[in-house]
Amino acid sequence: MDVDLPCRLELISDLPGHDERAWQVAWNPTKPLLASCSADKSVRTYSYRPSDHGSKSLAFSHVGTIPTGHTKTVRSIAWAPSGKTLAAGSFDSNVSVWEREDVSDSEDSGETAGDWECVTLLEGHETECKSVGYSSSGTLLASCSRDKTVWIWEVQPDADFECMGVLMEHSQDVKCVAWHPSEEILASGSYDDTIKLYIDDPSEDWYCFSTLSGHKSTVWSLSWSPQGSYLASSSDDLTIRIWKRVEEHKWKSVLELRGHERSIYSISWGVGKGASENLGWLATTGGDGKINVWEITETQHTKDPLNAKLLARVSGAHDVNDINSVSWCPRLNHSDLLATAGDDGLVKVWRVVPS
Repeated sequence: MDVDLPCRLELISDLPGHDERAWQVAWNPTKPLLASCSADKSVRTYSYRPSDHGSKSLAFSHVGTIPTGHTKTVRSIAWAPSGKTLAAGSFDSNVSVWEREDVSDSEDSGETAGDWECVTLLEGHETECKSVGYSSSGTLLASCSRDKTVWIWEVQPDADFECMGVLMEHSQDVKCVAWHPSEEILASGSYDDTIKLYIDDPSEDWYCFSTLSGHKSTVWSLSWSPQGSYLASSSDDLTIRIWKRVEEHKWKSVLELRGHERSIYSISWGVGKGASENLGWLATTGGDGKINVWEITETQHTKDPLNAKLLARVSGAHDVNDINSVSWCPRLNHSDLLATAGDDGLVKVWRVVPS
């Protein structure tokens, strides 16, 4: 723990249960639920509520386990914006879509009745699905694969999905997809060291309108700033880059961060807490087992429009194990919470607190 930093990461909860490595964590956007997926082919869900130890303290409990039926690792999960649907991408090349019967409409209830049911199985990728993500409207789902493709699916009534496009812009394994927080712009990162940005042409189909080059190795993770004017990317080259939207369809690399000794597998940009010029908090993690939290602010300089200050850091967050995923809680009253998933099969929940 770095005592000279303004904040520290306090471990709130340690959630065992997966039999093999935990690949990803995803917070439900509307209910007090957290989900995780694993090489053990399952998805686990946890609820949280204020504990008896005071208003800032939270108690997490295991709600249920979804035996997904996938024949290989479940690599990625994503909640729909409604919080009622969960998509899971697997190394068996398929994406399963889950809904739960009798879901309570109470925002305060994570422990609702009903079993999760697989309502759709999306087939099309030729090999391992690496990442899935819903658009902010909930009407589109993206998936990407080792087969070098990105698929865009339109969500239709009665759990029906129509493929709107198969994008073959990358020359290598596609590691991640991430939707813009308010517009229908999709970003993908790949083993080919590039980031592709896609939009829908009303008269044509989905197409790549920009390629962002700058990383010198695999792009592992992407995360948009909460306001959508910046995009962060992390790489095998041990850097995090932040790209600024300088025109409607033009993005420029404006900041490079270093703070890890091994591959940076996952980044997450949350709203954080602080002044209005604060663009939020960026959490980064990876193969060195370290979690860094950066405070990102805008400056008045055209040459250097952003400033990043290391806010908090913890080393060996999952002991000696790689950390595969980090994610900020999207619920505003818990914007100082983040969750991680590691090779040790554990899910951990942390809070940023003043040092």
